[in-house]
Amino acid sequence: MHLSLLASDIQEFINSSLQANISKLALSKNPFPKEDWKEIINQIVSKNKSQHKLPTWFATEGIYYPASISIEQTSSETTAKYKSELISGTSLIDLTGGFGVDDYYFSKKFEQVIHCEKNTVLSEIVQHNYGVMNAKNIICLAQNSTDVLEQSDKKFDWIYIDPSRRSDAKGKVFLLKDCLPNVPENLSLYFSKSNSILIKTAPILDITAGCIELENIKAIHIVAVDNEVKELLWILEKDYSGEIEIHAVNIQKEKTDTNTFILGEHSPANFGLPKQFLYEPNASLLKSGGVDYLCEFLKISKLHPHSHLFTHDALVAFPGRRFSVNEVLPFKKENLKKQLEGKKMNVTTRNFPLSVEEIRKKYKIADGGTVYAFFTTNINDEKIVLLCTKI
Repeated sequence: MHLSLLASDIQEFINSSLQANISKLALSKNPFPKEDWKEIINQIVSKNKSQHKLPTWFATEGIYYPASISIEQTSSETTAKYKSELISGTSLIDLTGGFGVDDYYFSKKFEQVIHCEKNTVLSEIVQHNYGVMNAKNIICLAQNSTDVLEQSDKKFDWIYIDPSRRSDAKGKVFLLKDCLPNVPENLSLYFSKSNSILIKTAPILDITAGCIELENIKAIHIVAVDNEVKELLWILEKDYSGEIEIHAVNIQKEKTDTNTFILGEHSPANFGLPKQFLYEPNASLLKSGGVDYLCEFLKISKLHPHSHLFTHDALVAFPGRRFSVNEVLPFKKENLKKQLEGKKMNVTTRNFPLSVEEIRKKYKIADGGTVYAFFTTNINDEKIVLLCTKI
């Protein structure tokens, strides 16, 4: 950590270079010959990556940035705020501290937060930044978190873990046992130190697989931001053996859509042919596997068991995108060429044999415009195209 890089003239240079071509800049002459040029370049890259993801850090003077990989791997402020609304108490220990964004927000809900990060350089950076940000109730330990737990006689209100996949992990399937720390292997240790555990995992983790690997799961939050699933949050409670609540959350600038249901409790879906309006669930609902409950909840119909598109004659409030159906076309060569070829459309496929790219190439469709074309399958197993306008 080079605190001399926080000098005003160097900070002015960093701020003025945020939009620069980094490859060219790195090859240019160092205007501060007494300083490490590579580290100045790293400050520029990491600060630039923080502008939208971490606006509080970006706007705070005196922040020192870690290697850019730490910025890429950290939670955004948006998801960190969401997590902090779920839990509170006297004490929390974070076993995988990283850049410490989550802990900054946890510190607003807990009297004391312990940030464990075995990378000594990163731990030093985080401790410095907490001082700048006046987060006085966070203790930074540059130690292995398992050692900290085993050597401590203290019990915590909450344990927080964000396991990362080991670099030597093989296979396409994402499993918690292939991560560091190995949460399934260490659960007994964790529950000896706390009755409540919050685990953050990447959205690539299959929910069914996670339920097999973990135990005492009370709730799972599927968190999307602007319709892109960012993380899965697993809440574990010692000795809990009841039903698992699923919270499908889509955080947007204007509002947050939340849909809650019980895992494995499937509502029977109503099926029907396309009507006046088409509904596409948000990404968190699709990940949850619980979209069928929308039929009962909103009294709408599903186009096909595997299409995950819904329809209704009335316009209803819906957790996802809504469209007005202008035309329903059978997927037949003679019909479609005239309707689609050379046009500008937003193409989506659901339960359809061709990919978006294959369809674009076949019909020479340009991306964009105001027409939304859904290539899908209806309840009669017929391939159809819905030409729609977004509401």
